[in-house]
Amino acid sequence: MKQILQSLKNGETEVADVPAPKVRPGHLLIATTRTLVSAGTERMLVDFGHAGLIGKARQQPDKVRMVLDKMKTDGVMPTLEAVRHKLDQPLPLGYCNVGRVLEAGHGVNGFAPGDRVASNGPHAEVVCVPKNLCARVPDEVSDDEAAFTVIGAIALQGIRLAAPQLGERVVVIGLGLIGLMTVQLLVAQGCEVLGVDFDPQKLKLAERFGAQTVHAGEGDPVSAAQSFSRGQGVDAVLITASTKSSEPVHEAALMCRKRGRIVLVGVTGLNLSRADFYEKELTFQVSCSYGPGRYDPEYEDKGHDYPIGYVRWTQQRNFEAVLAMMAAGKLDVKPLISHRFGIGDARSAYKIVGGSEPSLGIVLDYPGMDGGERQEALLRRSVPLDTKIAAAGRAPSVSFIGTGNYATGVLIPAFAAAGARLATAVSGGGASAVHAGRKFGFARAASDAAAVMQEDETDAVVITTRHDSHARMVLAALEAGKHVFVEKPLCLTLEELEAIEAAHARKAETGAAPLLMVGFNRRFSPLIGRMKELLEAALAPRAFVMTVNAGAIPPEHWTQDRDVGGGRIVGEACHFIDLLRHLAGAPIAGWSKTVMEAPAGDTVSLNLTFADGSIGTVHYFANGSKQFPKERLEVFSGGAILQMDNFRLLRGFGWPGFKRMKLARQDKGQKACARAFVTAVEKGGEAPIPLEEIIEASRVSILLGENAS
Repeated sequence: MKQILQSLKNGETEVADVPAPKVRPGHLLIATTRTLVSAGTERMLVDFGHAGLIGKARQQPDKVRMVLDKMKTDGVMPTLEAVRHKLDQPLPLGYCNVGRVLEAGHGVNGFAPGDRVASNGPHAEVVCVPKNLCARVPDEVSDDEAAFTVIGAIALQGIRLAAPQLGERVVVIGLGLIGLMTVQLLVAQGCEVLGVDFDPQKLKLAERFGAQTVHAGEGDPVSAAQSFSRGQGVDAVLITASTKSSEPVHEAALMCRKRGRIVLVGVTGLNLSRADFYEKELTFQVSCSYGPGRYDPEYEDKGHDYPIGYVRWTQQRNFEAVLAMMAAGKLDVKPLISHRFGIGDARSAYKIVGGSEPSLGIVLDYPGMDGGERQEALLRRSVPLDTKIAAAGRAPSVSFIGTGNYATGVLIPAFAAAGARLATAVSGGGASAVHAGRKFGFARAASDAAAVMQEDETDAVVITTRHDSHARMVLAALEAGKHVFVEKPLCLTLEELEAIEAAHARKAETGAAPLLMVGFNRRFSPLIGRMKELLEAALAPRAFVMTVNAGAIPPEHWTQDRDVGGGRIVGEACHFIDLLRHLAGAPIAGWSKTVMEAPAGDTVSLNLTFADGSIGTVHYFANGSKQFPKERLEVFSGGAILQMDNFRLLRGFGWPGFKRMKLARQDKGQKACARAFVTAVEKGGEAPIPLEEIIEASRVSILLGENAS
């Protein structure tokens, strides 16, 4: 299928051939018929992509501070590589989609195959969208009109925050798509409206929709607003413009009456003057997208709706309200269509978006599902890539399930450097798999992990998906007889762990047990290797102090969700439990934890005892500064001390024959970890990490993670 992708690195827009997504629980799989290009938002993204590194930095000063902090702790080159990698990720464009439902995922009610729906799906021939971001299109509304639903919901949410009443006088600054729809909705609500813009054509449209207007370049908007309000000041101002200037906010304050309301729907500078707001006691609010539920994973991803008695207007109900206004003839969007292109000619549309030609609503047409062959072609979940792949060789053939930041930034390069042949890259949406496949030389890109497990040409699978899918995919890979490398954690529950143990044991009984390895890479770091050598020569119990300056993660982030990410102990602190187990060289005999309850319960001290008498503490702290190095390990043993800082420097104190080992750059062992796995698969040797140690570290992590907060 075709999908529009944009590079944030250079601003280039392409229509890519990508695998079609599979339907997910709580989602709808939709065959697209129309999408609308959001000129404001998408132009900002295109302009950002075209800017150089310095221009990008000027647009995101908060990100610059994060980069500078990372340079202090990780070094210049690793930081620059991380920035370049982040900018190299393809960005799916678009969020105004109309189409017909192909399939409803598990747990979806109220939608059926064949329904016409509007959603915030991207510009793609087939999209998979959460049910709460979809609304059924009334028969009276055409696909062209329905493509404006999401833009209309943005306008409507701004109006809801302004809370205008019948007869109030409202100014709309900026008469683009959102502004013109805002004008119509306000007029339909019985308000008097004044529209402000520089474009004469947009001013004419606003007048056609029932507004008075003022040309911002020829007249004085503030004076016009005073005249419009009979000298009393307007009741509310909605700013739907997109500009770096703070002038619209300043002018809005001057226009308002005492205790007037200002709502920012668009994007402006926010250098506010206290004097503008103080004497009039003005209210200023920024509107968030389509309405309540936006950016809430419980609402969007998990499909938990807000009770209508407490949250009358969610983003889905705003979609439905906009569509109802269209069906009633009170919202006319047909005059807003300025250009039309087929999806195959989408690059021409984006030349207009990024150029100087006047435009409003740019509609993209899709050919639809005419005939079985067409549907089969659109729903292909694997596409070949035009890459140069070694056709033969003894090196293992590896497929990656999951092509997110860590996979493409670290693991795939590590496996490629280890000599693995790259077979299939898999991602749920397909787009990132295509990008990874092209960049690193995979033979195919796909969106169906289950099919990859059955590929004869795949010797091993690397699983780098969200944590809640790990156990299921590990079990499927073992059943298919594939070697498995799974990024931590192995699983989230003791029940899953027991199932994995049993599945591996069954394979072992047949004499064909695949290798099973978790990406506990830190034990493969050269500094840890040297530390292990020194400790084994000491022949004395050890006391470990592992300090992890983990940093805060919002409570709503998926890693904090016990059902999805497992929480931070299971999801990340397992690394350090495994590391101490490796350095102790003895089984974990006991464990306990101390939790700082505030603010999020993810600042903890984990205490371990080992069968040889060694002890260890993992201080996993989320309440520190990013300017401090992330990881430090101190080991006390036999009257001497080893101190490792951030996998760059190892120092010995009182250690015979050893004082210092420094690396040119940070090395957490990822490359050596991948190389060890590839070598073991190729030569049929022992597993790089004994399975019993993987199971042990996983079990202790799960038990420590229970009731962590």
